[in-house]
Amino acid sequence: MKAKDERLMKLRRTIPQIEPAEALSRQKQGAVIIDVRESDEISQGSPKGALRIQRGFLELNVEEKIPNLDQEIHLICAAGLRSLFAADDLQRMGYLHVASVEGGFDSWKDEGLPFEIPPTLDAKARERYARHLVMPQVGVAGQIKLLESKVLCIGAGGIGSPVALYLAAAGVGTLGIIDHDVVDASNLQRQILHKESSIGRRKVDSARETLEAFNSSINVVTYNERLNSENVENILRDFDVVIDGSDNLPTRYLVNDACVRLGIPNVHGAVFRFEGQVTVFWPGKAGSSGPCYRCLFPDYSRQDAPSCAQAGVLGVLPGVIGLLQAVEGLKIILGIGRPLIGRMVFFDALDASFHELKLRQNPKCRCCGKEAIFGGYQDYQLACATAANA
Repeated sequence: MKAKDERLMKLRRTIPQIEPAEALSRQKQGAVIIDVRESDEISQGSPKGALRIQRGFLELNVEEKIPNLDQEIHLICAAGLRSLFAADDLQRMGYLHVASVEGGFDSWKDEGLPFEIPPTLDAKARERYARHLVMPQVGVAGQIKLLESKVLCIGAGGIGSPVALYLAAAGVGTLGIIDHDVVDASNLQRQILHKESSIGRRKVDSARETLEAFNSSINVVTYNERLNSENVENILRDFDVVIDGSDNLPTRYLVNDACVRLGIPNVHGAVFRFEGQVTVFWPGKAGSSGPCYRCLFPDYSRQDAPSCAQAGVLGVLPGVIGLLQAVEGLKIILGIGRPLIGRMVFFDALDASFHELKLRQNPKCRCCGKEAIFGGYQDYQLACATAANA
């Protein structure tokens, strides 16, 4: 008798086996079904609500997904053989309540039990995002989330450039870019979406060309217009995350108010010479006490804040801040880590230091406070100009 057959006989004696219908019943009571088949098999169907971890990655990833060793687990494969070996390995890792689904998914389908066709990745995507797929916090499910997500970048300038490039690289499926400007030679010191041949072209066209060449599988949506009170909701409402790389007050207030009204997370970043800051404004997030932009600056109180054109900026600084914003955007999409809600990170390039400041929501904020009443969007350009001249 072959060694494999001998081991299978031993496993059948030592590993509990459970009928598919019973596994479904136990799942409804809190048990976890883990489908350990390969992705091409799973693409043909998998038990509804199952956790899908390929057999080769099971030991590497299962502790991240199921940290409780007392959790009841039922493993399923195609015919009930691989699941026996998988169950044996989980028992060796210390899991106490592990069983194999007898007959595997073949029997599951034959008995007419509910299954679904889960979204999956083709071979090209698996190769491109391979370093994501081996991470328990991302994996196939997380990469599919990224591919199905929509992120809007406010501006295709110094901050928007690294944000857009790295989100495209990560596989964010739809990238929106809004910018009404054209490429100028002075932009090339920091705006890495553009090149010398782009000078004089619309920034959104240059950005689209670069991003599509970088990752042809994503969808780049461009808006060659200035964000204003009339178009802000129509543009923002279709996106899951907004990343604000604007360098002027009217746009920041407009983006803030629209994000609060629509319940969209607003990843804010700003730079000044050698310093930058990053935070996430998302007061509508459940369990969050974080503020919106108006909690910190209720009206137009920072009228001495100059733009990059007026104050200058170290060329690489927007890259640092933009990458931090991209990280926050990916965390929000994947639902991992602790986003910078209620916290602001400051970076000093000259000192090579990071500092964190805790932020709190203003309960009386006219935008996100409990008693706030939306009275429509202001003429922000005029309001900022009026405040500056007051």
